[in-house]
Amino acid sequence: MQIAEAASLSRDILAALQQVIIGKERVLQHLLLGVYSGGNILIEDLPGLAKTLIARLIAQVTGLQFKRIQFTPDLLPGDITGGFIYNQKLGEFEFRPGPLFTNLVLADEVNRAPPKTQAALLEVMQERQVTVEGTTYPVPLPFVVLATQNPIELEGTYPLPEAQLDRFIMRLRVGYPSPEEERQILAQRGARRQDQAALEPVIDAARLRQMQAAVEHVHAGEAIEQYIVSITAATRQHPQVQVGVSPRGSLALYQLARAHAMVQERDFVLPDDVKAMASAALAHRLLLKPELWVRGVQAEDIVRDLLARIPVPKAD
Repeated sequence: MQIAEAASLSRDILAALQQVIIGKERVLQHLLLGVYSGGNILIEDLPGLAKTLIARLIAQVTGLQFKRIQFTPDLLPGDITGGFIYNQKLGEFEFRPGPLFTNLVLADEVNRAPPKTQAALLEVMQERQVTVEGTTYPVPLPFVVLATQNPIELEGTYPLPEAQLDRFIMRLRVGYPSPEEERQILAQRGARRQDQAALEPVIDAARLRQMQAAVEHVHAGEAIEQYIVSITAATRQHPQVQVGVSPRGSLALYQLARAHAMVQERDFVLPDDVKAMASAALAHRLLLKPELWVRGVQAEDIVRDLLARIPVPKAD
């Protein structure tokens, strides 16, 4: 697929989503970039801000198979990976796939499940496969885990460890709509005459894989590579950061910057592409020093500070 065609399809997908999701163009664009990059996405925000609705609509417009897993304290690893069930007719055990065997998995309130269940996602998020009792099963491609969590509700939750956060290519926050946008949401609900909203597919899974392949044809020059490395290396030396960004974070920013260039109909990456995706790709990978919590310093503030201080490479 050519870059221009992929960019045109991306605009069509975004326009379809905006028929239902009001006033969140940047969030939707970033989510789609995460999908085009082949990564997993974490949406962290308050209840009632359409996190689940967005995930379902993305599956609809991209033609992906969709399954939702409601994470709860009593959820077991086998409940999501699947397991072996005894078949009385055949007289043997057979593997019954769990809800991970789909294209887009919504891990709703992922931090409500205990660490043992959260860890069941680690392999599939990184390697696109599930291992059960020594046997490995590939999941369908394309494959995306879209997880949600509530940042302020701490009772009965298990915070995601850094190793798992690092496997999300980006973290996003939806945010409250403006008063006018909220009024439009009400008007839209009235015109629809039902709670559920549905969209027609714009592409199918095969076309989405072609769009993901088109990202691989976007060129990032040596100056851009060095710019990304300068940003991530600076996080490891920042006086307010306890643990900086790993090389996986550099790769995530590299891939997202290329996807951002693709939807802009360019086959090359500019520093602006890197800047546009830096906060979403890197902030959740930073572990800040404990005393900064009292002062209200956020990881996004650190990323913005580094972008302001690190010299931007000149165009080749």
